[in-house]
Amino acid sequence: MLTSNGRPVEQPTLEEVIIRRSNHNDSTNAGHRVNHSIRASEVRVISPDGEQLGIMHPNEARDKAKEYGLDLVEVAPNSRPPVCRIMDFGKYQYDQSKKAAASRSTRVQLKTVQLRPNTDEHDMDVKLRRAKKFLEGGNQVRFVMRMRGRERAYTQRWVEHLGELLADFSENYETPINVVSSPRGEGWRIHAIVEPASTS
Repeated sequence: MLTSNGRPVEQPTLEEVIIRRSNHNDSTNAGHRVNHSIRASEVRVISPDGEQLGIMHPNEARDKAKEYGLDLVEVAPNSRPPVCRIMDFGKYQYDQSKKAAASRSTRVQLKTVQLRPNTDEHDMDVKLRRAKKFLEGGNQVRFVMRMRGRERAYTQRWVEHLGELLADFSENYETPINVVSSPRGEGWRIHAIVEPASTS
């Protein structure tokens, strides 16, 4: 292939192609510079076992990583020189994703249970058992009692009613609770928030 000046286009070597592809792929690795994306003139290298291998040029460090059949990963870019560790980067990413998933699964959530001022006994039992299940899962529960029409004229009565309901809940459903937010009226609804007593 010729350029516009009639000169032959210099084709990249196979090694250069591999490096370019590696640089492109490495630049997307969750903020970590990996292998050929490491740009520092020298790096401090740590072995897979945590042994300090010393300060060296990145090319030498990459060669050492190849000897282990692993990747060279920049773990402390702001150090002088940057610190790199020889590791299985794919396994590292997998472990990090598992930790993030575990963190999300253990995060306390706020669940909502909807009530009405005149909820019948059966429906109330179903809703309170649902609240019990949420609390046993370590979550907070927000009780929301919706008022309609003339019910709003008796807001204070329903506030007291929800308070009595929560007072009886712990004993009737054998679920110790702490009241995070006491029952109070806001417009057409009354709400309160409770949590498992063990989280206090």
